Amino acid sequence: MSSVPGSSVRFWVVVPAAGSGQRMGATRPKQYLPLAGRTVIEWALEVLRSHPGCQGTTVVLAPDDAYWPTLPLSSQSQLAITHGGAERADSVRAGLAALRTQCDDSDWVLVHDAARPCLAAEDLQRLLDELQEDAVGGLLAAPLVDTLKRADAAQRVEQTLSRERLWRAQTPQMFRYGLLQQALAAATRQAVAVTDESQAVELAGFKPRLVVGHADNLKITVNADLEQAERILNVRRAVKEGARTT
Repeated sequence: MSSVPGSSVRFWVVVPAAGSGQRMGATRPKQYLPLAGRTVIEWALEVLRSHPGCQGTTVVLAPDDAYWPTLPLSSQSQLAITHGGAERADSVRAGLAALRTQCDDSDWVLVHDAARPCLAAEDLQRLLDELQEDAVGGLLAAPLVDTLKRADAAQRVEQTLSRERLWRAQTPQMFRYGLLQQALAAATRQAVAVTDESQAVELAGFKPRLVVGHADNLKITVNADLEQAERILNVRRAVKEGARTT
């Protein structure tokens, strides 16, 4: 693996997509909602799959998923499919298990949310460049800029919190195959419901590195997020089309 900044780092991708997205109140899981002419998950996969260092992508689906087969990219040979579990960590573990015959323990694996459609190519490259020689790995994240308030039971301000050194975790999260597999297995044995891969690695005694990512790399959680993502993607599309005509 080259240590030259900007070089193509070889990596594998796992995309947990077994969630139902019930908080959206939609008629289908949020990763399959229409967005700027595609679905959310198609946008989420695009930047990762088009990177020259991507060796393969495993999408982890619910066993009863009826939407994935309707997508044009479902027939592409570079995409492998496996079934996930009830929790995110279960799905990521299933994705890692599906890669077992292809991955060495030292290979990089990038885990990316199916509901993050606005990952920028430059953020992905920054993550790869900054972590390619890191002993632990890390994740894209954005420093918090808002003032934080802790509420009481009546939703009145109980305390103003310091935002110093606080970051908003994003994905992709990038770790070596062996380390990530062991960390997730250990969290399961300890009955800790980790909310992301970094937390599992932290519980194993490591300190993942935070790599600055753009705030546009949002996760679709409510309808307003979908509207914001559409604006972001339309602006990017317009910029690309403008660049081609100049």
